[in-house]
Amino acid sequence: MYIPKHFKVTDMNEIKSFIQENSFGTIVTTENGKPIATHLPLIFSQKGDEDYITGHMAYGNPQWKTFKDAENVLVIFQGPHAYISSSWYEQENVPTWNYQAVHLYGKASILEKEELVEEMTLMLETYENHRENPVLWDKLSPPLLEKQIKGIVGFKIKIQEVQAAYKLSQNRNDHDHTNIINQLQNEPTPNSAQLAEVMKKKY
Repeated sequence: MYIPKHFKVTDMNEIKSFIQENSFGTIVTTENGKPIATHLPLIFSQKGDEDYITGHMAYGNPQWKTFKDAENVLVIFQGPHAYISSSWYEQENVPTWNYQAVHLYGKASILEKEELVEEMTLMLETYENHRENPVLWDKLSPPLLEKQIKGIVGFKIKIQEVQAAYKLSQNRNDHDHTNIINQLQNEPTPNSAQLAEVMKKKY
């Protein structure tokens, strides 16, 4: 991913938080030279000094079969994004687009059944624990779990390279930056309002 120096993010704690907040990612591999992708909820985890992305996909999805021979798997996470009109600047310029994106590269491997159960347990805890009636692994019936687990393939990706970009008008002056936030808050799209909140918090 091309990242101008103004927009490059290197703080791994910041990147980890971003992944946790925007955990619906895209996994990209190649099959016979053709790029293929799957969109999935994913979990960032640490084991010792190593960082991993874990998840699962349907057994019928052929992409998991590409993991064995793939030297690198690309995982993409994206935050809010929006069009930025240059009419919001003090000086004449061209329009642009603001966004947040993280690319991870790593080696993928298939989870054993016990690891898959662990991954599913963690995912349910992540998305259910705060709910009034959480649907957790140990609350579901064994027959249902056994049936469902046969229909999925779990995987983990050992993270080997991280690329992160926050393009949030850091290269604009204070007046422009404030005006961009104000204008985004008046836009009709939810992404624009979310991006304005990110810009207020980050810079």
